[in-house]
Amino acid sequence: MRRPPRVEMFTLPQKDFSAPTTCLGPTCMQDLGSSHGDDLEGECSRKLDQKLPELPGGIINLGVSENKLCFDLLSWRLSQSDMQRVEPSLLQYADWRGHLFLREEVAKFLSFYCKSPAPLRPENVVVLNGGASLFSALATVLCEAGEAFLIPTPYYGAITQHVCLYGNVRLAYVYLDSEVTGLDTRPFQLTVEKLEMALREAHSEGVKVKGLILINPQNPLGDIYSPEELQEYLVFAKRHKLHVIVDEVYMLSVFEESVGYRSVLSLESSVLPLFPCRALCRLPDPQRTHVMWATSKDFGMSGLRFGTLYTENQDVATAVASLCRYHGLSGLVQYQMAQLLRDRDWINQVYLPENHARLKAAHTYVSEELRALGIPFLSRGAGFFIWVDLRKYLPKGTFEEEMLLWRRFLDNKVLLSFGKAFECKEPGWFRFVFSDQAHRLCLGMQRVRQVLAGKSQVAEDPAPSQSQEPSDQRR
Repeated sequence: MRRPPRVEMFTLPQKDFSAPTTCLGPTCMQDLGSSHGDDLEGECSRKLDQKLPELPGGIINLGVSENKLCFDLLSWRLSQSDMQRVEPSLLQYADWRGHLFLREEVAKFLSFYCKSPAPLRPENVVVLNGGASLFSALATVLCEAGEAFLIPTPYYGAITQHVCLYGNVRLAYVYLDSEVTGLDTRPFQLTVEKLEMALREAHSEGVKVKGLILINPQNPLGDIYSPEELQEYLVFAKRHKLHVIVDEVYMLSVFEESVGYRSVLSLESSVLPLFPCRALCRLPDPQRTHVMWATSKDFGMSGLRFGTLYTENQDVATAVASLCRYHGLSGLVQYQMAQLLRDRDWINQVYLPENHARLKAAHTYVSEELRALGIPFLSRGAGFFIWVDLRKYLPKGTFEEEMLLWRRFLDNKVLLSFGKAFECKEPGWFRFVFSDQAHRLCLGMQRVRQVLAGKSQVAEDPAPSQSQEPSDQRR
């Protein structure tokens, strides 16, 4: 097995904060324990003691969900000799679904990491240039103009543009809130009752709903749906003859070992009636269940633009493939991706353990900073972000105050994502991205502390115009 140069790992020192743990509900990580990866605490204190120079006009970006922790591992692997190949077939037109050799590797890769009960088939795979293209193509194929998908909020807001730009498809919001109503509930919990309510409301407004979008692990909550919950949502969709798009782009970024993530592809495909035993989960409607995955998050390659669709519905696969003439990948990139996905030894023994360790170390650092500030947050050990409750800094509890607080962060050279960008119904929630290098992460958190320590209330500044908002707030 090829290995990159050795990366030293450190144990993250633990702090004994006097401030109480202020996470909300059972979804937070109450005891993170010791973590491995970059020594974020030590490096932060050293760099801040040395008064790390700021780049002229530089803004620390804690708003865009990208994994910037493993460039050393990826650059080493992508520069190996087996990645460099040029032959005529790679320079010519290929099957719009993607080269067969790549689709075969994708099927094997998803079969293994999604733990599918039976091998997935290459003919059910379509390859496009990224998750945005997947959403656009599926929306265009599954809906007529003016029709809609149900989507729980808060959600990854860029989906709005993805589904609208091509097919003029709408989103019907399933509004969730932070209220915990019992021991077996959690903040922002999706239920079938809420899905039914949103569907009825859409119908009452004359909107035809054609499908449901689920993000698992969820962005921006970091929430993870259990197999039983997935089953309930899929049964709801089957009952109403809805297609389900399941976005699993963070499936390999679950860095907390105690979190029991399950892919929807791990549910057994069957058209038989469901057994009453909850332990036996089946895929209720395989022909209307479509699964997305991409390398942008799990492999820190958002700029490479590789995404894949898995669907057993051949009509949908063929229709999406017809749009791949606008969203295809070059043959050279397809070859590289096939080589990467088949290198199971490197992925399992080098990349994933180190990536998870670095994510966990960064997550631990930001979580402890938030606890020290007495700020509630939600996090379940998946993804690149923490959903942070800053409602106590909004005396009137309005979205105008939320925007003013976001502007104050930006004026202090730290970019965060505000809740309204994710259609959160409660003002005051922000998404903090922690998957960044230690020096930037520590400087960003230092600026966050300075802003929050300055005043307990939002300054009465004029709200910024829409043109002043950065275009990447929804990412």
